[in-house]
Amino acid sequence: MKLSALLKNVKHNTLQGTDPEISDIVYDSRKAAPGKAFVCLKGYSSDGHKFAKSAVELGAAALVISDGLDFEVPGNVAVIKTENTRRALALMSAELFSNPADELKTVAITGTKGKTTTTAMVAEIFERAGIKTGTIGTLGIVYGGNTYKTDNTTPESYEIQKAMRDMINAGCGAMVIEASSIGLKHHRLAGMTFDVGVFTNFSDDHIGGVEHKDLAEYQFCKSLLFRQVRNAAANCDDPAWKDVTKDFPGEVHTFGFSKDAQLRAKNDRLLSDGGFIGVHFETEGAKELSLDVGVPGIFNVYNALSAISAVSFFDVPDEAIKDGLRAAHVKGRVEPVEVPGNYSLLIDYAHNALSMENVLTTLRQYNPHRLITMFGAGGNRPKVRRYEMGESSGRLSDLSVITEDNSRFEDVMDIIEDIKTGLSKTDGKYVVVPNRKEAIRYCMKNAEDGDIIVLAGKGHEDYQEIKGVKYHMDERELIAEIIEEEGMI
Repeated sequence: MKLSALLKNVKHNTLQGTDPEISDIVYDSRKAAPGKAFVCLKGYSSDGHKFAKSAVELGAAALVISDGLDFEVPGNVAVIKTENTRRALALMSAELFSNPADELKTVAITGTKGKTTTTAMVAEIFERAGIKTGTIGTLGIVYGGNTYKTDNTTPESYEIQKAMRDMINAGCGAMVIEASSIGLKHHRLAGMTFDVGVFTNFSDDHIGGVEHKDLAEYQFCKSLLFRQVRNAAANCDDPAWKDVTKDFPGEVHTFGFSKDAQLRAKNDRLLSDGGFIGVHFETEGAKELSLDVGVPGIFNVYNALSAISAVSFFDVPDEAIKDGLRAAHVKGRVEPVEVPGNYSLLIDYAHNALSMENVLTTLRQYNPHRLITMFGAGGNRPKVRRYEMGESSGRLSDLSVITEDNSRFEDVMDIIEDIKTGLSKTDGKYVVVPNRKEAIRYCMKNAEDGDIIVLAGKGHEDYQEIKGVKYHMDERELIAEIIEEEGMI
């Protein structure tokens, strides 16, 4: 594609060069090669302009800059100057991949909490409606049963545009993305208009350092999404909703428990039935539904309302909403694993005291026969984290099963002794099973009717790090092996 075609929506000045054929766009100078355009991005700790010379030496056909360069660029290299190279990268990438957002149903979710869960719910509803769906967010780029890890919740614009084109090639008809405030701030979502934008909630987060200078900037960055959506939905129980959606020109569809919400929730309650734990609620107003949500915690009613609102702009049957919300889960976030027994087995990423406290407090509300927590602690990390995790589990669990978790360069038994120090501050019962697979086996073989068992710490991770080596280890696979080995089928 000609450079001029890539730049059709970018305000720019051509400082030198002709109109070369461009095969790809890069923003890492090490990936520069003949036929590629190098875009100089300014990051928190580095500036792409400093690597422009290296890109030229590797054969880059064009440079896209916002600042001056400290070397003389060869005459055969096109030099393009624009005000914001991050925005330019987004617009150029959209053209490079032939504007894939135009060929997909697109939903963007923004908010402080709930983005990942709502994204999973929307995707599951679409799938139940027969629409293959890809997602982009905290867990990476996910489609077709595969997960591709990314560095950020909202990846760089080039990765987003490429992922959407790959999704289309894989047969997807929809894409759901977590629109983080940082992603919006850095123009990673520029160059496309989403079919639907959803606001979940707003609270104090990501302030200071290299993120947002204050709460006002954080809120403003979230509001940027609603300048590039065709339809908007918002949680009207959150007082920030009007400010966040103020730039949307049309009517914002609202949801919540409030009588003013267009889609209202009522009769919410916790639900625990034969290994299924979640919440039940009903809706009135825009839709009248009776729903079971397969993610525990009353707060997930809001996430479900977000998802219902998002898909309501499309031709999605109510049955798909019901089935999707019952089946939806986030990999590694209180993720249920089906087991042959009348108890619940959950995998969760909780790997510090705060996250453990949140998960166990939520599960305590279900009044389980016993709440059993299996966990370890990472090696070469502050010991205080182990003490705190031990204390949290001892206080909130009926039984703690202490095991390994990324021991790295430390001895597993030393880490376990530190966890026991925290446990000793409570009356909590515990057992020690150092091998993680055997610890899972212990939990499953000793499970009683009505138990909730949480395998904490690994979540979506599929490895165990020991002595500097990452070994493959997926807890879902271990559970399946144990079921077969123990003849539990």
